[in-house]
Amino acid sequence: MPLTTARRSGLVDQVIEQLRMSVGNGEWAVGQRIPNEAELVQSLGVGRNTVREAVRALAHAGILDVRQGDGTYVRATSEVSGALRRLCGSELRDVLQVRRALEVEGARAAAARRTADDVAHLRALLAHRDACLAAGDTDEFARADARFHLAIVTASHNPTLTELYRGLMEAITASVASGHDSPARVVDHGVLLEHIVARDVDAAAATAAELIDVLLAEVTQAS
Repeated sequence: MPLTTARRSGLVDQVIEQLRMSVGNGEWAVGQRIPNEAELVQSLGVGRNTVREAVRALAHAGILDVRQGDGTYVRATSEVSGALRRLCGSELRDVLQVRRALEVEGARAAAARRTADDVAHLRALLAHRDACLAAGDTDEFARADARFHLAIVTASHNPTLTELYRGLMEAITASVASGHDSPARVVDHGVLLEHIVARDVDAAAATAAELIDVLLAEVTQAS
């Protein structure tokens, strides 16, 4: 989506919002370099200082990463994601520990609150995940697995929990991809889903914990 020319009032806030939208709607993906300062000035119809201030604000929020002599890159899709990525860092163990906390509670709440529509959506996502696993498509498998777990958390119908998990999606997807040869890949996620369908709160939480514990054990052994 092309950037529109900003109005002359509240220019910095408007530019921040437009840049945030370009990231949020996927026009600029995580890890991608955004247009340089001169291009942004021309596209937005504002001065260099306005662009610099907006980029600086988004970098402070963790959405952009300014690399001197290289350019500005997308670091995260939202302020929440940027904050969580800073808290978790790049250590796989850190990400997995946060995943465990969120996914166990998400599975527990999903088993108690899931709807019929939630179940149908989860079954479709699980079928796609398993198809990617069978096909050996590692990249799409990582994305499909992360979407399946996000859907479980979403089925908790706890907006705060869901937003926290969604903010970590890039790191979660990366953690799935990093463990693509792990036995956790062959742990039957269908068991977790069936516990949720049966509204077995304790079993759903225990299975969600087991899936992450397999990965945590491997990371510990490798360190």
